[in-house]
Amino acid sequence: MENKTIQQINRTYWNKNADQWFGTTALPEYGVQFVTENELHLFGDVSNKVMLEIGCGSGHSLKYHADRNAKELWGLDASQKQLDNASKYLTDNNYTPKLICAAMEDECNIPTNYFDIVYSIYAIGWTTDLDKVFKRIASYLKKDGIFIFSWKHPIHGCVVVEDGKIIVQKSYFDEEWYTQVVHDTELMLSNRKISTYINALASAGFIIEHMTEQTDEPTLKMRGIIDDKSRKAQQIPLSFVFKVRKV
Repeated sequence: MENKTIQQINRTYWNKNADQWFGTTALPEYGVQFVTENELHLFGDVSNKVMLEIGCGSGHSLKYHADRNAKELWGLDASQKQLDNASKYLTDNNYTPKLICAAMEDECNIPTNYFDIVYSIYAIGWTTDLDKVFKRIASYLKKDGIFIFSWKHPIHGCVVVEDGKIIVQKSYFDEEWYTQVVHDTELMLSNRKISTYINALASAGFIIEHMTEQTDEPTLKMRGIIDDKSRKAQQIPLSFVFKVRKV
């Protein structure tokens, strides 16, 4: 299937269902049952930093950094409905980041060699061209600029829990796009290997400073084992986060 077709299917999903995901998986959260920025401190002090979010969604992660005195904030998202929600939410909180509606793969007049930090919270995996997007992100960053991103761990998409046992249902090496129906609407996903992300980062001129894939064990213990997702999280990572630097 053509990349533009996949992008349009997913854009249609988000335009229709943006309200369903309002405020979901936003900083300080990085992912599903996952350690947070409160534990990881990957961003550090963002005061006076110029920052861009890829896949900014409803704007909650932008507000997180605005509350911490970031100097300048930009947000990119392919869904106009997501950006409408973000604009209202941020305006209601007296913030006015620059918001751009475009696919992350596209040229959209984002300045180059401009940002101190680019980040993406559970959005980078929607890209149809990982190599192109990482190279674009590198071009947006100043020398020694930081890129932080999280996404669903590929192992998460390969296994299910049945009767308390982990069952492999899909090859870890299969990166083909597949269709899923959520909220009665079709979307498309790809389950990329961790090595695919690492090699694309290296090709774009990044060096890895940190990678985490651990689940939030204290929260799991407090909750007890109450559902299959929690059982899964005790045995395999559900999410991951990278912090890399442009060289």
